[in-house]
Amino acid sequence: MSSFSVRFLAPQALPSTSSSRPKTLVLAAPTTAPASVEVDAGRLEARVEERDGYFVLKEKFREGINPQEKVKIEKDPMKLFMEGGIEELAKMSIEEIDKAKATKDDIDVRLKWLGLFHRRKHQYGRFMMRLKLPNGVTTSAQTRYLASVIRKYGKDGCADVTTRQNWQIRGVVLPDVPEILKGLEEVGLTSLQSGMDNVRNPVGNPLAGIDPEEIVDTRPYTNLLSQFITANSRGNPTISNLPRKWNVCIVGSHDLYEHPHINDLAYMPATNDGRFGFNLLVGGFFSPKRCEEAIPLDAWVSADDVITVCKAVLEAYRDLGFRGNRQRTRMMWLIDELGIEVFRSEIAKRMPRKELERASSEDLVQKQWERRDYLGVHPQKQEGFSYVGLHIPVGRVQADDMDELARLADTYGSGELRLTVEQNIIIPNVENSKLEALLNESLLKDRFSPEPSILLKGLVACTGNQFCGQAIIETKARALKVTEEVERLVSVTGPVRMHWTGCPNTCGQVQVADIGFMGCMARDENGKPCEGADIFLGGRIGSDSHLGELYKTAVPCKNLVPVVADILVEHFGAVPREREEGEV
Repeated sequence: MSSFSVRFLAPQALPSTSSSRPKTLVLAAPTTAPASVEVDAGRLEARVEERDGYFVLKEKFREGINPQEKVKIEKDPMKLFMEGGIEELAKMSIEEIDKAKATKDDIDVRLKWLGLFHRRKHQYGRFMMRLKLPNGVTTSAQTRYLASVIRKYGKDGCADVTTRQNWQIRGVVLPDVPEILKGLEEVGLTSLQSGMDNVRNPVGNPLAGIDPEEIVDTRPYTNLLSQFITANSRGNPTISNLPRKWNVCIVGSHDLYEHPHINDLAYMPATNDGRFGFNLLVGGFFSPKRCEEAIPLDAWVSADDVITVCKAVLEAYRDLGFRGNRQRTRMMWLIDELGIEVFRSEIAKRMPRKELERASSEDLVQKQWERRDYLGVHPQKQEGFSYVGLHIPVGRVQADDMDELARLADTYGSGELRLTVEQNIIIPNVENSKLEALLNESLLKDRFSPEPSILLKGLVACTGNQFCGQAIIETKARALKVTEEVERLVSVTGPVRMHWTGCPNTCGQVQVADIGFMGCMARDENGKPCEGADIFLGGRIGSDSHLGELYKTAVPCKNLVPVVADILVEHFGAVPREREEGEV
């Protein structure tokens, strides 16, 4: 890999101030992995081998594998893209496809390697398409193109900002896919390797390059990662047969907007004897059965080795990861089995020099740092310019919204938009002389406010059962409705982050929220089944990150409003509005 230079800034001291924290928390034990484990040499034999350019599970390791692994063995999913299989598949009707197991597996499993998810349960014959958008940076031209795609699908077409800083578009039908893929390429986008057992969108600082307080501009690194992961959108089968999905982020801010502790690999900026680079965290993940924070690998790499070490970690996971029960296939399970030192040695042996430097003590992230709010108007490091953070309610946008956002980016900014993991959008590079006009635009007045209410500001929601077949409850509309009703009951003075997820897969990341809602079935006052939510409490983000824990189970959704109001009063210092008004 060719080297490149990146300018980084020395951190500046900022006094820590108190924030709105719960007064009582159920705390989890810190995440640990055994440092040293006795590992049989045979266990370190690679379980995959290269055949005709694709990596295939060896025959002797196929006993007890899960159904998804069997589908991959029958036909490598990347062939649909790299060998033109999608062109033929798109010519078939869904009914014809469903008649044969091979083609049915194509649309229900293998197309996820192209970022296409069949919504068989709720939108039979339609697909969600997930894009790769490194660092959440997109252009007005890309946004207009995506708007043009979803517009033709009418009420079935919409788009979501995701919790991995990228776009998902909905309503796509299979016959349109080849043309959509060509259109994506023309505007510099790809959906390749964005689902299933692949590396997900590389996350970075949404304020990269414009933040006066940033440590390092993360965009060069996230772009390089995305180019490596997809081989410049041509497809990279060397890392497309992982045991499970895999998340990566580059940290560039003291605010930890990137949420490093929930990533499989997180790069934490640190110097080492005057050299800039990154300490590494590994193994963070969420799943229905287990959630863990990332742990230190005790390794530091220079800026030039960002891709090299990513490749080594992925190859170790690909070669050695468990491929049985899908609930035990994320990378942390492998770390637990091998112990952190053996896992580290497996990464080292896959590095060009067969070694890894130990972690540096010269961390650049300030631990005592109050997380800044990026919504609203804020000055950039470039004199005379500001960025404007817009609140996108639960991340949902329509085609007309996207066209308007693109227009605003062109008219007031530099034709660029930034997506965030909290499902919001930032317009960067706005001349200060244009701020008043931008803030008076109807889209900001009526739809995407730069100054939402405190509770709406921290609201995140997954897709829910409107489109997702795994979701148990509807999330997006309900999250907004419950929040609005709670705001009529209590007044909060400090930020409170509320996350909703429709099922235990926790795409809405409820464990990092102050208050989290996980969809489940409950029983009403008559004992009849109804939609409900398990409530989590105490999640934290930042340098003192902590995963929230279960607080209350199976609360019927219709009863959530008073329960949430009580939680806000008891744990977050909210004031009932009746008393507040009586004191005036």
